[in-house]
Amino acid sequence: MIRRVFSSLPGFKELEFHGGLNVLVAQKEAGATDKQTRNRAGKTSLIEIIHFLTGADAGTDSLFRSAALANESFGIVMDVGGEPVTAERSGKDRSKLRVDGAGFLSGKARLSNAEWTALLGEKMFGLHEIPDREGRIPTFRSLFSYFVRRQHSGAFTTPEKQATMQQACDYQLALLYLLGLDWTIAREWQKVREREKTLAEVRKAAGVGAFGSIVGKASDLRTQVTVAEARLKEMQRHLAGFRVLPQYAEIESEADQLTSQFNDLANASVIDAGTVRDLETAMRSEAPPPIDELEGIYAEAGVSLPGLAIKRYDDVRSFHESVIRNRRDYLADELEFAKLRIVSRDKEKQRIDERRAELMNLLKSHGALDQFSKLQAETARKEAEVESLRQRFAAAEQLEGTKNELDIERSRLTLRLRRDFAEQKHRLSEAILAFEETSKRLYESAGSMNVEETSNGPQFEFPMQGSRSKGIKNMQIFCFDMMLMRLCAERGTGPGFLVHDSHLFDGVDGRQIVSALKVGAETAEELGFQYIVTMNEDDAFKETTEGFNVNDHALSVVLTDAKEDGGLFGFRFQ
Repeated sequence: MIRRVFSSLPGFKELEFHGGLNVLVAQKEAGATDKQTRNRAGKTSLIEIIHFLTGADAGTDSLFRSAALANESFGIVMDVGGEPVTAERSGKDRSKLRVDGAGFLSGKARLSNAEWTALLGEKMFGLHEIPDREGRIPTFRSLFSYFVRRQHSGAFTTPEKQATMQQACDYQLALLYLLGLDWTIAREWQKVREREKTLAEVRKAAGVGAFGSIVGKASDLRTQVTVAEARLKEMQRHLAGFRVLPQYAEIESEADQLTSQFNDLANASVIDAGTVRDLETAMRSEAPPPIDELEGIYAEAGVSLPGLAIKRYDDVRSFHESVIRNRRDYLADELEFAKLRIVSRDKEKQRIDERRAELMNLLKSHGALDQFSKLQAETARKEAEVESLRQRFAAAEQLEGTKNELDIERSRLTLRLRRDFAEQKHRLSEAILAFEETSKRLYESAGSMNVEETSNGPQFEFPMQGSRSKGIKNMQIFCFDMMLMRLCAERGTGPGFLVHDSHLFDGVDGRQIVSALKVGAETAEELGFQYIVTMNEDDAFKETTEGFNVNDHALSVVLTDAKEDGGLFGFRFQ
Protein backbone atom coordinates (compact mmCIF):
# COMPACT_ATOMS: atom_id res chain seq x y z
CA MET A 1 0.00 0.00 0.00
CA ILE A 2 1.13 3.55 -0.75
CA ARG A 3 0.79 5.64 2.40
CA ARG A 4 2.16 9.02 1.40
CA VAL A 5 3.73 10.92 -1.50
CA PHE A 6 5.71 14.08 -0.71
CA SER A 7 8.36 16.43 -2.08
CA SER A 8 10.85 19.10 -1.05
CA LEU A 9 8.95 21.56 -3.26
CA PRO A 10 7.41 24.22 -0.95
CA GLY A 11 4.06 24.24 -2.72
CA PHE A 12 3.81 20.51 -3.42
CA LYS A 13 0.40 19.00 -2.56
CA GLU A 14 1.41 16.19 -0.24
CA LEU A 15 -0.89 13.22 -0.66
CA GLU A 16 -1.88 10.73 1.97
CA PHE A 17 -3.63 7.51 1.03
CA HIS A 18 -5.63 4.87 2.86
CA GLY A 19 -6.70 1.33 2.10
CA GLY A 20 -9.34 0.57 -0.50
CA LEU A 21 -10.39 3.09 -3.14
CA ASN A 22 -8.61 6.48 -3.22
CA VAL A 23 -9.78 9.07 -5.77
CA LEU A 24 -7.57 12.06 -6.53
CA VAL A 25 -9.88 14.63 -8.07
CA ALA A 26 -9.07 17.51 -10.42
CA GLN A 27 -11.92 20.03 -10.50
CA LYS A 28 -12.74 23.16 -12.36
CA GLU A 29 -13.01 26.18 -10.07
CA ALA A 30 -16.01 28.46 -10.24
CA GLY A 31 -15.27 31.40 -12.49
CA ALA A 32 -12.46 29.68 -14.36
CA THR A 33 -12.27 30.43 -18.06
CA ASP A 34 -12.65 27.84 -20.80
CA LYS A 35 -8.89 27.92 -21.25
CA GLN A 36 -8.33 26.98 -17.62
CA THR A 37 -8.66 23.23 -17.73
CA ARG A 38 -7.47 20.42 -15.51
CA ASN A 39 -5.13 18.90 -18.09
CA ARG A 40 -2.09 20.32 -16.25
CA ALA A 41 -3.34 19.81 -12.72
CA GLY A 42 -0.91 16.99 -12.05
CA LYS A 43 -3.03 13.82 -12.18
CA THR A 44 -0.69 12.06 -14.60
CA SER A 45 2.33 13.54 -12.79
CA LEU A 46 1.38 11.46 -9.75
CA ILE A 47 1.79 8.35 -11.88
CA GLU A 48 5.20 9.55 -13.01
CA ILE A 49 6.28 10.27 -9.42
CA ILE A 50 5.35 6.75 -8.35
CA HIS A 51 7.37 5.28 -11.23
CA PHE A 52 10.29 7.62 -10.54
CA LEU A 53 10.36 6.44 -6.91
CA THR A 54 10.16 2.77 -7.89
CA GLY A 55 13.23 2.77 -10.11
CA ALA A 56 12.10 4.03 -13.51
CA ASP A 57 14.84 5.36 -15.79
CA ALA A 58 15.19 9.13 -15.76
CA GLY A 59 16.49 10.05 -19.19
CA THR A 60 17.28 13.50 -20.47
CA ASP A 61 13.60 14.08 -21.28
CA SER A 62 12.46 13.09 -17.79
CA LEU A 63 10.14 15.45 -15.97
CA PHE A 64 12.40 15.22 -12.92
CA ARG A 65 15.45 16.45 -14.79
CA SER A 66 13.77 19.64 -15.94
CA ALA A 67 15.29 22.87 -14.66
CA ALA A 68 12.32 23.50 -12.37
CA LEU A 69 12.52 20.10 -10.60
CA ALA A 70 16.06 18.71 -10.99
CA ASN A 71 17.24 19.96 -7.60
CA GLU A 72 14.10 18.91 -5.74
CA SER A 73 13.60 15.55 -4.11
CA PHE A 74 10.46 13.43 -4.17
CA GLY A 75 9.50 10.76 -1.68
CA ILE A 76 7.09 7.93 -1.10
CA VAL A 77 6.10 5.91 1.93
CA MET A 78 4.80 2.49 1.00
CA ASP A 79 4.64 -1.02 2.37
CA VAL A 80 7.42 -3.28 1.15
CA GLY A 81 7.51 -6.82 2.45
CA GLY A 82 4.83 -5.93 4.99
CA GLU A 83 6.79 -3.00 6.45
CA PRO A 84 6.50 0.74 5.71
CA VAL A 85 9.51 2.02 3.78
CA THR A 86 10.39 5.59 2.84
CA ALA A 87 12.24 6.16 -0.45
CA GLU A 88 13.49 9.54 -1.74
CA ARG A 89 15.08 10.44 -5.09
CA SER A 90 15.98 13.55 -7.03
CA GLY A 91 16.56 14.22 -10.71
CA LYS A 92 20.01 15.64 -9.95
CA ASP A 93 21.11 12.49 -8.13
CA ARG A 94 18.90 10.07 -10.05
CA SER A 95 21.20 7.02 -9.79
CA LYS A 96 20.80 6.80 -5.98
CA LEU A 97 17.86 6.65 -3.56
CA ARG A 98 17.66 7.26 0.17
CA VAL A 99 15.71 4.39 1.68
CA ASP A 100 14.65 4.13 5.31
CA GLY A 101 12.28 2.32 7.64
CA ALA A 102 12.36 -1.42 6.93
CA GLY A 103 14.03 -3.87 9.27
CA PHE A 104 15.58 -5.73 6.34
CA LEU A 105 17.50 -2.54 5.42
CA SER A 106 19.14 -2.06 8.84
CA GLY A 107 18.08 1.58 9.11
CA LYS A 108 18.79 4.26 6.54
CA ALA A 109 20.43 3.12 3.37
CA ARG A 110 21.62 4.76 0.18
CA LEU A 111 20.84 2.31 -2.60
CA SER A 112 21.59 2.43 -6.29
CA ASN A 113 18.63 2.36 -8.60
CA ALA A 114 19.50 -1.23 -9.59
CA GLU A 115 19.73 -2.34 -5.95
CA TRP A 116 16.40 -0.71 -5.15
CA THR A 117 14.55 -2.37 -8.06
CA ALA A 118 16.15 -5.71 -7.16
CA LEU A 119 14.89 -5.31 -3.59
CA LEU A 120 11.39 -4.38 -4.78
CA GLY A 121 11.41 -7.31 -7.21
CA GLU A 122 12.28 -9.64 -4.36
CA LYS A 123 9.71 -8.32 -1.88
CA MET A 124 6.82 -7.75 -4.29
CA PHE A 125 7.19 -10.53 -6.87
CA GLY A 126 9.65 -13.05 -5.42
CA LEU A 127 12.05 -12.59 -8.35
CA HIS A 128 15.00 -13.64 -6.18
CA GLU A 129 13.64 -17.18 -6.23
CA ILE A 130 14.20 -17.57 -9.98
CA PRO A 131 16.90 -20.27 -10.18
CA ASP A 132 17.96 -19.95 -13.80
CA ARG A 133 19.03 -16.43 -14.66
CA GLU A 134 20.60 -17.15 -18.04
CA GLY A 135 18.83 -15.27 -20.79
CA ARG A 136 15.78 -13.11 -20.26
CA ILE A 137 13.90 -13.26 -16.99
CA PRO A 138 10.96 -11.30 -15.55
CA THR A 139 12.05 -7.94 -14.17
CA PHE A 140 10.50 -5.77 -11.49
CA ARG A 141 9.92 -2.86 -13.87
CA SER A 142 8.19 -4.99 -16.52
CA LEU A 143 5.86 -6.51 -13.90
CA PHE A 144 5.22 -3.37 -11.85
CA SER A 145 4.13 -1.37 -14.91
CA TYR A 146 0.97 -3.48 -15.17
CA PHE A 147 -0.12 -2.20 -11.77
CA VAL A 148 0.67 1.47 -12.46
CA ARG A 149 0.06 2.00 -16.18
CA ARG A 150 1.65 5.06 -17.81
CA GLN A 151 -0.19 7.09 -20.43
CA HIS A 152 2.93 8.38 -22.18
CA SER A 153 4.12 4.77 -22.67
CA GLY A 154 0.89 3.83 -24.43
CA ALA A 155 -0.28 1.56 -21.60
CA PHE A 156 -3.97 2.12 -22.38
CA THR A 157 -3.94 0.54 -25.83
CA THR A 158 -4.38 -3.16 -25.17
CA PRO A 159 -4.68 -5.13 -21.92
CA GLU A 160 -1.72 -7.45 -22.37
CA LYS A 161 0.76 -4.62 -22.98
CA GLN A 162 1.87 -1.97 -20.49
CA ALA A 163 3.65 -0.05 -23.29
CA THR A 164 3.03 0.39 -26.99
CA MET A 165 6.62 -0.57 -27.84
CA GLN A 166 6.60 -3.60 -25.54
CA GLN A 167 7.89 -6.61 -27.44
CA ALA A 168 6.15 -9.99 -27.52
CA CYS A 169 8.87 -11.58 -25.40
CA ASP A 170 8.52 -8.99 -22.63
CA TYR A 171 4.76 -9.16 -22.21
CA GLN A 172 4.60 -12.95 -22.69
CA LEU A 173 7.35 -13.39 -20.11
CA ALA A 174 5.66 -11.04 -17.63
CA LEU A 175 2.13 -12.37 -18.01
CA LEU A 176 3.06 -16.04 -17.87
CA TYR A 177 4.94 -15.26 -14.66
CA LEU A 178 2.03 -13.29 -13.17
CA LEU A 179 -0.44 -16.00 -14.17
CA GLY A 180 1.70 -18.65 -12.47
CA LEU A 181 2.51 -20.47 -15.73
CA ASP A 182 5.84 -21.63 -17.17
CA TRP A 183 7.41 -18.32 -18.16
CA THR A 184 10.62 -20.00 -19.36
CA ILE A 185 8.72 -21.03 -22.51
CA ALA A 186 8.49 -17.35 -23.44
CA ARG A 187 12.23 -17.03 -22.92
CA GLU A 188 12.88 -19.94 -25.28
CA TRP A 189 10.58 -18.34 -27.83
CA GLN A 190 12.64 -15.18 -27.68
CA LYS A 191 15.78 -17.17 -28.43
CA VAL A 192 14.06 -18.47 -31.55
CA ARG A 193 13.05 -14.92 -32.54
CA GLU A 194 16.59 -13.65 -32.06
CA ARG A 195 18.00 -16.45 -34.19
CA GLU A 196 15.36 -15.77 -36.83
CA LYS A 197 16.22 -12.09 -36.76
CA THR A 198 19.89 -12.90 -37.29
CA LEU A 199 18.95 -15.27 -40.09
CA ALA A 200 16.81 -12.59 -41.72
CA GLU A 201 19.64 -10.05 -41.46
CA VAL A 202 22.09 -12.48 -43.04
CA ARG A 203 19.66 -13.24 -45.85
CA LYS A 204 19.09 -9.53 -46.36
CA ALA A 205 22.83 -8.86 -46.41
CA ALA A 206 23.42 -11.75 -48.83
CA GLY A 207 24.31 -10.44 -52.24
CA VAL A 208 26.11 -7.32 -51.01
CA GLY A 209 29.34 -6.67 -49.19
CA ALA A 210 31.09 -9.46 -47.35
CA PHE A 211 27.98 -11.62 -47.38
CA GLY A 212 27.71 -11.73 -51.16
CA SER A 213 29.45 -15.11 -51.19
CA ILE A 214 26.52 -16.92 -49.63
CA VAL A 215 23.93 -16.12 -52.28
CA GLY A 216 22.32 -19.15 -53.84
CA LYS A 217 20.46 -22.31 -53.09
CA ALA A 218 22.21 -25.26 -51.55
CA SER A 219 21.06 -27.53 -54.40
CA ASP A 220 22.58 -25.24 -57.05
CA LEU A 221 25.81 -24.80 -55.14
CA ARG A 222 26.15 -28.55 -54.58
CA THR A 223 26.34 -29.06 -58.37
CA GLN A 224 28.81 -26.21 -58.81
CA VAL A 225 31.06 -27.58 -56.07
CA THR A 226 31.03 -31.08 -57.59
CA VAL A 227 31.99 -29.86 -61.07
CA ALA A 228 34.63 -27.45 -59.78
CA GLU A 229 36.25 -30.09 -57.55
CA ALA A 230 36.52 -32.52 -60.49
CA ARG A 231 38.18 -29.85 -62.63
CA LEU A 232 40.57 -28.99 -59.80
CA LYS A 233 41.63 -32.63 -59.37
CA GLU A 234 42.40 -32.83 -63.09
CA MET A 235 44.54 -29.69 -62.92
CA GLN A 236 46.31 -30.97 -59.82
CA ARG A 237 47.16 -34.26 -61.55
CA HIS A 238 48.53 -32.36 -64.54
CA LEU A 239 50.57 -30.13 -62.27
CA ALA A 240 51.93 -33.12 -60.32
CA GLY A 241 53.16 -34.78 -63.56
CA PHE A 242 54.59 -31.64 -65.11
CA ARG A 243 58.34 -31.83 -65.87
CA VAL A 244 60.16 -28.59 -66.51
CA LEU A 245 62.61 -28.44 -69.50
CA PRO A 246 65.13 -25.61 -69.01
CA GLN A 247 66.05 -25.47 -72.76
CA TYR A 248 62.39 -25.54 -73.74
CA ALA A 249 62.57 -22.29 -75.72
CA GLU A 250 65.74 -23.31 -77.65
CA ILE A 251 64.35 -26.74 -78.49
CA GLU A 252 61.06 -25.25 -79.52
CA SER A 253 62.96 -22.83 -81.83
CA GLU A 254 64.98 -25.70 -83.36
CA ALA A 255 61.79 -27.67 -83.98
CA ASP A 256 60.33 -24.67 -85.74
CA GLN A 257 63.43 -24.32 -87.92
CA LEU A 258 63.37 -28.02 -88.81
CA THR A 259 59.72 -27.72 -89.76
CA SER A 260 60.59 -24.79 -92.03
CA GLN A 261 63.49 -26.74 -93.62
CA PHE A 262 61.25 -29.78 -94.08
CA ASN A 263 58.67 -27.67 -95.82
CA ASP A 264 61.32 -26.07 -98.11
CA LEU A 265 62.66 -29.52 -99.09
CA ALA A 266 59.18 -30.77 -99.75
CA ASN A 267 58.42 -27.79 -101.94
CA ALA A 268 61.68 -28.29 -103.94
CA SER A 269 60.93 -31.99 -104.44
CA VAL A 270 57.50 -31.09 -105.74
CA ILE A 271 59.16 -28.86 -108.35
CA ASP A 272 61.64 -31.60 -109.31
CA ALA A 273 58.87 -34.14 -109.57
CA GLY A 274 57.25 -31.87 -112.16
CA THR A 275 60.56 -31.60 -113.99
CA VAL A 276 60.84 -35.41 -114.08
CA ARG A 277 57.38 -35.70 -115.57
CA ASP A 278 58.21 -33.08 -118.22
CA LEU A 279 61.55 -34.75 -119.10
CA GLU A 280 59.99 -38.18 -119.43
CA THR A 281 57.33 -36.75 -121.73
CA ALA A 282 59.99 -35.00 -123.83
CA MET A 283 62.07 -38.17 -124.13
CA ARG A 284 59.09 -40.10 -125.39
CA SER A 285 58.59 -37.47 -128.09
CA GLU A 286 62.29 -37.30 -129.17
CA ALA A 287 62.54 -39.82 -132.22
CA PRO A 288 63.80 -39.52 -135.90
CA PRO A 289 61.10 -39.12 -138.53
CA PRO A 290 60.30 -42.17 -140.76
CA ILE A 291 62.31 -42.72 -144.04
CA ASP A 292 59.40 -42.04 -146.32
CA GLU A 293 58.83 -38.67 -144.63
CA LEU A 294 62.51 -37.69 -145.29
CA GLU A 295 62.22 -38.71 -148.96
CA GLY A 296 59.09 -36.70 -149.36
CA ILE A 297 60.78 -33.71 -147.87
CA TYR A 298 63.68 -33.96 -150.27
CA ALA A 299 61.45 -34.54 -153.30
CA GLU A 300 59.44 -31.51 -152.32
CA ALA A 301 62.71 -29.61 -151.85
CA GLY A 302 63.75 -30.62 -155.32
CA VAL A 303 60.57 -29.29 -156.64
CA SER A 304 60.58 -26.19 -154.56
CA LEU A 305 64.28 -25.45 -154.90
CA PRO A 306 65.34 -26.38 -158.34
CA GLY A 307 69.06 -26.38 -158.97
CA LEU A 308 69.78 -26.35 -155.27
CA ALA A 309 72.84 -28.35 -154.16
CA ILE A 310 71.44 -30.99 -151.79
CA LYS A 311 73.64 -33.26 -149.77
CA ARG A 312 73.43 -36.86 -150.15
CA TYR A 313 70.37 -38.37 -148.47
CA ASP A 314 72.48 -40.76 -146.36
CA ASP A 315 74.52 -37.89 -144.90
CA VAL A 316 71.40 -36.01 -143.87
CA ARG A 317 69.88 -39.06 -142.39
CA SER A 318 73.04 -39.77 -140.35
CA PHE A 319 73.13 -36.16 -139.14
CA HIS A 320 69.52 -36.23 -138.08
CA GLU A 321 69.99 -39.40 -136.11
CA SER A 322 73.03 -37.87 -134.40
CA VAL A 323 71.01 -34.79 -133.29
CA ILE A 324 68.21 -36.93 -131.95
CA ARG A 325 70.67 -39.12 -130.06
CA ASN A 326 72.40 -36.14 -128.49
CA ARG A 327 69.05 -34.67 -127.47
CA ARG A 328 67.92 -37.89 -125.81
CA ASP A 329 71.25 -38.19 -123.97
CA TYR A 330 70.82 -34.66 -122.59
CA LEU A 331 67.26 -35.29 -121.48
CA ALA A 332 68.29 -38.58 -119.85
CA ASP A 333 71.02 -36.83 -117.89
CA GLU A 334 68.62 -34.09 -116.71
CA LEU A 335 66.07 -36.72 -115.73
CA GLU A 336 68.63 -38.65 -113.72
CA PHE A 337 69.84 -35.53 -111.94
CA ALA A 338 66.25 -34.55 -111.01
CA LYS A 339 65.56 -38.01 -109.60
CA LEU A 340 68.78 -37.95 -107.62
CA ARG A 341 67.89 -34.58 -106.13
CA ILE A 342 64.49 -35.94 -105.05
CA VAL A 343 66.07 -38.99 -103.47
CA SER A 344 68.61 -36.81 -101.67
CA ARG A 345 65.89 -34.52 -100.37
CA ASP A 346 63.79 -37.47 -99.20
CA LYS A 347 66.71 -38.69 -97.13
CA GLU A 348 67.20 -35.21 -95.69
CA LYS A 349 63.49 -34.92 -95.00
CA GLN A 350 63.56 -38.23 -93.17
CA ARG A 351 66.45 -37.09 -91.06
CA ILE A 352 64.77 -33.78 -90.31
CA ASP A 353 61.48 -35.51 -89.51
CA GLU A 354 63.15 -37.92 -87.13
CA ARG A 355 64.93 -35.10 -85.34
CA ARG A 356 61.77 -33.03 -85.20
CA ALA A 357 59.86 -35.99 -83.78
CA GLU A 358 62.48 -36.35 -81.06
CA LEU A 359 62.16 -32.68 -80.23
CA MET A 360 58.34 -32.76 -80.27
CA ASN A 361 58.24 -35.77 -77.95
CA LEU A 362 60.57 -33.96 -75.61
CA LEU A 363 58.40 -30.85 -75.70
CA LYS A 364 55.29 -32.93 -75.23
CA SER A 365 56.62 -34.73 -72.16
CA HIS A 366 58.13 -31.58 -70.62
CA GLY A 367 57.13 -27.96 -70.25
CA ALA A 368 58.68 -24.54 -69.99
CA LEU A 369 59.15 -22.91 -66.61
CA ASP A 370 56.76 -20.09 -67.47
CA GLN A 371 54.15 -22.65 -68.49
CA PHE A 372 54.65 -24.41 -65.17
CA SER A 373 54.24 -21.08 -63.33
CA LYS A 374 51.09 -20.30 -65.25
CA LEU A 375 49.73 -23.75 -64.50
CA GLN A 376 50.55 -23.30 -60.83
CA ALA A 377 48.79 -19.93 -60.76
CA GLU A 378 45.75 -21.30 -62.55
CA THR A 379 45.59 -24.24 -60.16
CA ALA A 380 45.83 -21.90 -57.16
CA ARG A 381 43.07 -19.74 -58.60
CA LYS A 382 40.91 -22.82 -59.10
CA GLU A 383 41.59 -23.95 -55.54
CA ALA A 384 40.44 -20.56 -54.24
CA GLU A 385 37.33 -20.74 -56.41
CA VAL A 386 36.51 -24.23 -55.14
CA GLU A 387 37.04 -23.17 -51.52
CA SER A 388 34.76 -20.18 -52.05
CA LEU A 389 32.10 -22.47 -53.50
CA ARG A 390 32.50 -24.84 -50.56
CA GLN A 391 32.02 -21.96 -48.12
CA ARG A 392 28.98 -20.71 -50.02
CA PHE A 393 27.55 -24.21 -50.06
CA ALA A 394 28.18 -24.66 -46.34
CA ALA A 395 26.63 -21.25 -45.59
CA ALA A 396 23.59 -21.99 -47.76
CA GLU A 397 23.15 -25.37 -46.08
CA GLN A 398 23.46 -23.74 -42.66
CA LEU A 399 20.92 -21.04 -43.52
CA GLU A 400 18.41 -23.52 -44.90
CA GLY A 401 19.09 -25.96 -42.10
CA THR A 402 18.77 -23.26 -39.45
CA LYS A 403 15.38 -22.21 -40.81
CA ASN A 404 14.17 -25.81 -40.65
CA GLU A 405 15.53 -26.15 -37.12
CA LEU A 406 13.74 -22.97 -36.04
CA ASP A 407 10.46 -24.18 -37.53
CA ILE A 408 10.85 -27.41 -35.59
CA GLU A 409 11.71 -25.47 -32.41
CA ARG A 410 8.60 -23.33 -32.79
CA SER A 411 6.47 -26.45 -33.10
CA ARG A 412 8.16 -27.97 -30.05
CA LEU A 413 7.54 -24.83 -27.98
CA THR A 414 3.90 -24.72 -29.08
CA LEU A 415 3.44 -28.28 -27.84
CA ARG A 416 5.26 -27.42 -24.63
CA LEU A 417 2.98 -24.40 -24.06
CA ARG A 418 -0.12 -26.49 -24.75
CA ARG A 419 1.09 -29.11 -22.28
CA ASP A 420 1.75 -26.43 -19.64
CA PHE A 421 -1.74 -25.00 -20.14
CA ALA A 422 -3.17 -28.47 -19.63
CA GLU A 423 -1.07 -29.15 -16.53
CA GLN A 424 -1.79 -25.68 -15.04
CA LYS A 425 -5.42 -25.66 -16.09
CA HIS A 426 -6.63 -24.51 -12.68
CA ARG A 427 -4.40 -21.40 -12.74
CA LEU A 428 -5.43 -20.45 -16.25
CA SER A 429 -9.06 -21.05 -15.31
CA GLU A 430 -8.71 -18.73 -12.31
CA ALA A 431 -7.50 -15.92 -14.58
CA ILE A 432 -10.21 -16.48 -17.18
CA LEU A 433 -12.97 -16.60 -14.58
CA ALA A 434 -11.63 -13.54 -12.72
CA PHE A 435 -11.65 -11.51 -15.95
CA GLU A 436 -15.15 -12.67 -16.85
CA GLU A 437 -16.48 -12.01 -13.33
CA THR A 438 -15.32 -8.38 -13.42
CA SER A 439 -16.62 -7.92 -16.95
CA LYS A 440 -20.00 -9.37 -15.96
CA ARG A 441 -20.31 -6.79 -13.20
CA LEU A 442 -19.82 -4.01 -15.74
CA TYR A 443 -21.76 -5.24 -18.77
CA GLU A 444 -24.83 -7.35 -19.44
CA SER A 445 -22.90 -9.19 -22.16
CA ALA A 446 -19.75 -10.23 -20.32
CA GLY A 447 -16.44 -10.11 -22.08
CA SER A 448 -13.89 -12.87 -21.84
CA MET A 449 -10.17 -13.50 -22.01
CA ASN A 450 -8.78 -16.10 -24.39
CA VAL A 451 -5.20 -17.35 -24.22
CA GLU A 452 -4.25 -19.22 -27.36
CA GLU A 453 -1.19 -21.37 -28.00
CA THR A 454 0.34 -20.11 -31.25
CA SER A 455 3.59 -20.69 -33.07
CA ASN A 456 4.74 -17.30 -31.73
CA GLY A 457 3.89 -17.94 -28.09
CA PRO A 458 0.76 -17.27 -26.04
CA GLN A 459 -1.63 -14.84 -27.69
CA PHE A 460 -4.12 -12.92 -25.55
CA GLU A 461 -7.51 -11.97 -26.95
CA PHE A 462 -10.41 -10.16 -25.29
CA PRO A 463 -13.63 -10.62 -27.23
CA MET A 464 -16.29 -8.25 -25.98
CA GLN A 465 -19.34 -6.70 -27.60
CA GLY A 466 -18.50 -3.26 -28.94
CA SER A 467 -14.78 -3.78 -28.27
CA ARG A 468 -13.83 -1.55 -31.17
CA SER A 469 -14.84 1.56 -29.23
CA LYS A 470 -12.21 3.35 -27.16
CA GLY A 471 -14.32 3.16 -24.00
CA ILE A 472 -14.91 -0.60 -24.26
CA LYS A 473 -11.20 -1.22 -24.95
CA ASN A 474 -10.31 0.72 -21.82
CA MET A 475 -12.77 -1.28 -19.77
CA GLN A 476 -11.07 -4.45 -21.06
CA ILE A 477 -7.88 -3.09 -19.50
CA PHE A 478 -9.79 -2.39 -16.27
CA CYS A 479 -11.06 -6.01 -16.17
CA PHE A 480 -7.60 -7.34 -16.97
CA ASP A 481 -5.93 -5.32 -14.19
CA MET A 482 -8.56 -6.38 -11.67
CA MET A 483 -7.94 -9.98 -12.72
CA LEU A 484 -4.21 -9.55 -12.01
CA MET A 485 -4.96 -8.01 -8.61
CA ARG A 486 -7.22 -10.93 -7.70
CA LEU A 487 -4.57 -13.49 -8.67
CA CYS A 488 -1.84 -11.61 -6.78
CA ALA A 489 -4.02 -11.23 -3.68
CA GLU A 490 -4.85 -14.93 -3.64
CA ARG A 491 -1.17 -15.88 -4.05
CA GLY A 492 0.29 -13.27 -1.71
CA THR A 493 2.34 -11.50 -4.35
CA GLY A 494 2.33 -8.16 -6.18
CA PRO A 495 2.71 -4.58 -4.91
CA GLY A 496 -0.57 -4.58 -2.98
CA PHE A 497 -1.93 -1.58 -4.88
CA LEU A 498 -3.32 -0.71 -8.30
CA VAL A 499 -3.15 2.80 -9.75
CA HIS A 500 -5.25 3.99 -12.67
CA ASP A 501 -4.74 7.30 -14.42
CA SER A 502 -7.78 9.27 -15.60
CA HIS A 503 -6.79 8.38 -19.18
CA LEU A 504 -8.15 4.90 -18.54
CA PHE A 505 -11.63 6.40 -18.51
CA ASP A 506 -11.27 8.41 -21.73
CA GLY A 507 -14.26 7.68 -23.94
CA VAL A 508 -16.09 5.81 -21.19
CA ASP A 509 -19.66 6.79 -20.35
CA GLY A 510 -20.02 8.48 -16.96
CA ARG A 511 -22.37 5.79 -15.67
CA GLN A 512 -19.86 3.15 -16.72
CA ILE A 513 -17.11 5.01 -14.87
CA VAL A 514 -19.14 4.99 -11.66
CA SER A 515 -19.82 1.26 -12.13
CA ALA A 516 -16.10 0.60 -12.65
CA LEU A 517 -15.16 2.61 -9.54
CA LYS A 518 -17.75 0.73 -7.52
CA VAL A 519 -16.43 -2.63 -8.75
CA GLY A 520 -12.87 -1.47 -8.02
CA ALA A 521 -13.80 -0.34 -4.50
CA GLU A 522 -15.66 -3.59 -3.73
CA THR A 523 -12.88 -5.76 -5.17
CA ALA A 524 -10.20 -3.84 -3.23
CA GLU A 525 -12.16 -4.22 0.00
CA GLU A 526 -12.82 -7.90 -0.67
CA LEU A 527 -9.21 -8.75 -1.44
CA GLY A 528 -7.54 -6.22 0.83
CA PHE A 529 -5.58 -4.16 -1.71
CA GLN A 530 -5.40 -0.44 -2.41
CA TYR A 531 -6.97 1.09 -5.53
CA ILE A 532 -5.84 4.62 -6.44
CA VAL A 533 -7.61 6.55 -9.22
CA THR A 534 -7.01 10.02 -10.62
CA MET A 535 -9.93 11.60 -12.46
CA ASN A 536 -11.69 14.76 -13.48
CA GLU A 537 -14.62 15.75 -11.30
CA ASP A 538 -17.29 15.83 -13.99
CA ASP A 539 -16.42 12.38 -15.39
CA ALA A 540 -18.24 10.43 -12.70
CA PHE A 541 -19.43 12.81 -10.06
CA LYS A 542 -22.59 13.61 -12.02
CA GLU A 543 -23.64 9.96 -11.92
CA THR A 544 -24.73 7.88 -8.98
CA THR A 545 -25.27 4.20 -8.42
CA GLU A 546 -26.98 2.42 -5.58
CA GLY A 547 -24.81 1.98 -2.52
CA PHE A 548 -21.84 3.92 -3.92
CA ASN A 549 -20.79 7.56 -3.84
CA VAL A 550 -17.52 8.70 -5.39
CA ASN A 551 -17.22 11.54 -2.92
CA ASP A 552 -16.87 9.04 -0.09
CA HIS A 553 -13.53 7.95 -1.55
CA ALA A 554 -12.16 11.30 -2.72
CA LEU A 555 -8.91 12.50 -1.15
CA SER A 556 -8.93 15.73 0.84
CA VAL A 557 -6.45 17.24 -1.62
CA VAL A 558 -8.17 18.48 -4.77
CA LEU A 559 -6.17 19.55 -7.82
CA THR A 560 -7.06 22.29 -10.29
CA ASP A 561 -5.47 24.08 -13.19
CA ALA A 562 -7.63 27.14 -12.65
CA LYS A 563 -5.02 28.75 -10.37
CA GLU A 564 -1.26 29.07 -10.65
CA ASP A 565 -0.72 27.05 -7.47
CA GLY A 566 -3.63 24.65 -7.91
CA GLY A 567 -1.67 21.79 -9.45
CA LEU A 568 0.18 18.98 -7.72
CA PHE A 569 3.55 20.76 -7.81
CA GLY A 570 2.14 24.09 -6.52
CA PHE A 571 3.33 26.11 -9.50
CA ARG A 572 3.31 25.99 -13.28
CA PHE A 573 6.36 25.31 -15.37
CA GLN A 574 7.17 24.27 -18.89
